[in-house]
Amino acid sequence: MDLPTSIDSKFRYILIAAKRARQLQAGARPMVQSPSRKATKIAQQEVSGGLIPIEIIELKPGNGD
Repeated sequence: MDLPTSIDSKFRYILIAAKRARQLQAGARPMVQSPSRKATKIAQQEVSGGLIPIEIIELKPGNGD
């Protein structure tokens, strides 16, 4: 699996794709044409294609109290 440059780990990729798959299952329209009808596969294609905006927020030490 090739990760998009904006995603730093496989774990984050899976989290993003899973959240998008839930959106698709809830009725969101797909952003890609896909032969697959599975929400998980479509979500993976969207994330891999860079179509899903991603914002990574880093917490500074001491702000979690």
